[in-house]
Amino acid sequence: MGMMVSSDDSEDDVIGTINTTPLVDIMLVLLIIFLITVPVAIHTVPVKLPEEKNTPYANKPENIQLAVNKNGDVFWNEKYIEDKATLMTRLQAEAQKRPQPEVHIRGDQQTHFDAIDQVINATKHAGIGKIAFVTTPPASP
Repeated sequence: MGMMVSSDDSEDDVIGTINTTPLVDIMLVLLIIFLITVPVAIHTVPVKLPEEKNTPYANKPENIQLAVNKNGDVFWNEKYIEDKATLMTRLQAEAQKRPQPEVHIRGDQQTHFDAIDQVINATKHAGIGKIAFVTTPPASP
């Protein structure tokens, strides 16, 4: 008849520490693999690259602001233009510049379309390529 004697040191106790030996072994193997394969993967063809030259960009010309009030009067950057001939000569002078400036037209809400149409036609005949309209965005709800 056998009797089982229990001691304080039981073999069924849980070990609370992590065995780091396999982890270190795996990390060393990966390190060796990367040390061998990286120089093979980075093999490049020797190429002489072109040198960069610093050249300043051409400044964009200032946009022309044309405003037409409800009476049909035309304003060039907030300065009154007396007649259409003066407007045409100034627009032709601006059309000769390279790069060409943009013309931004602001029309009063009460302005008749004929007055704005005359400004658009004068701008086209002067040779200006870019015409834009300035509007007020709608109010957010």
